[in-house]
Amino acid sequence: MISRLHLRGAIVVAAAIIGLVTLPAPARADQCDDIAKQLAGGIDGLKVNFKAANIIYLTHPAAKELSLGCRAQGAAYSNELYAKGDRKPAPQFYDLVASAAAIIFTVTKDDTTTGASRCLKRMGLLRGDKITMRYKRLNMECTRTKTEAAITVTRPKDE
Repeated sequence: MISRLHLRGAIVVAAAIIGLVTLPAPARADQCDDIAKQLAGGIDGLKVNFKAANIIYLTHPAAKELSLGCRAQGAAYSNELYAKGDRKPAPQFYDLVASAAAIIFTVTKDDTTTGASRCLKRMGLLRGDKITMRYKRLNMECTRTKTEAAITVTRPKDE
């Protein structure tokens, strides 16, 4: 009788442990997906296309290319916004970059507008076609070719 109780107890404990181990963990939404949903909800005309690795590709009428890069293992930045437009960007492009950067990096839209416009407008004959600057704890790199201008906005992980 005693051996049966010990055997039943051991079986019940083993079943309980197996049950706890095999329970699925609660699903967590990816932070990058949450940011993309906030972008789509906060900016008119912005659509989320698809996700490949740690990059979410977005579309908007004011930009030729638009993407949101999320932090990968060992990356030096937290998130990254990349936008490409015409060589002489329209005001809608500046507004798009400023709005997206404000949502991604939780900075005021006025600050991101000022930083993006300074970066894009500094490119020229005297300073060249590649500008790297820092504004309000954001790293901005602007490049241009004969037909296009692009801006990349990042924030280091430690800030």
